[in-house]
Formats: sequence, structure tokens, C-alpha cells
Amino acid sequence: MYQIGELAKRCNVSSDTLRFYEKNQLIKPAGRSASGYRLYNQENQHQVSFILKAKDLGLSLDEIRELLEIKLEATEHSCAEVKAITSAKLHVIDDKINELTRIRAALKKINDACCGHVDDDASHCSILEALASEVDEK
Repeated sequence: MYQIGELAKRCNVSSDTLRFYEKNQLIKPAGRSASGYRLYNQENQHQVSFILKAKDLGLSLDEIRELLEIKLEATEHSCAEVKAITSAKLHVIDDKINELTRIRAALKKINDACCGHVDDDASHCSILEALASEVDEK
């Protein structure tokens, strides 16, 4: 058993991060010392590692919490439940990629149309005109 600072060091996160995870019900200390300090064990370290990996994949705190709950009661859940969470996240990511691709294409189009000359003033800048026409057309 170790205190919050030791767990933070082992997981390469701050103590505040661990308190945040505890506040959001992602981890629960294994116990308390006689003087009231939070005490953590190896399982808590595994949970934090799980959280960090899930966070790196872009999963939200709610999604991570749900996956942790399933993991803790794995025999009462199916792989299909877990896959549904990651499939839904993939759908959200695909939507974001599509939107960013659309935005990039539109921005590239107006950027490529601009001469960008240093000596020209911006009164007839094609980028400003394109942005103004988009606003005016809506």
C-alpha cells in the first residue's frame, strides 16, 4: 500500500490528477491510513494505467467510467457491450474527420486563390472577400 504521491509517481501523473479521478469515481483508494491518508495498491495502479490508455484513445470520462465498471464486473457483461462503446466513439471520430476534411478543403480553396503579395493592400483580398460573401449569403 502506498500514499497518493507514490501512486502519482508510479503512474507519472500528478496527485491532483488522482484526486480528480477519485472525485469522478474512476478510482477508489484501497483504504485509509490511521492518520486518514488515502492508501492505494497495485490494482489502483492498474486502474490508472487503464484510464490513461483510454484517455489517449480519446475516450471521455463517462466512457472510461463505463468501461471500468464493465471490467470490474466482466462476468456480468459481454464483449458486445464494450465494442458498442468503442464503435460509437469511432463513429464520432469519423464524423469529426469528415468535418475537418470539409473545413480543410474550403480553407485551402480560399487560401490558394489569394495572391498573398506583400505589396498589395488588403482592400481587395480574395480571402476577405470570400469570407464576407459566405456571411452575406447566409
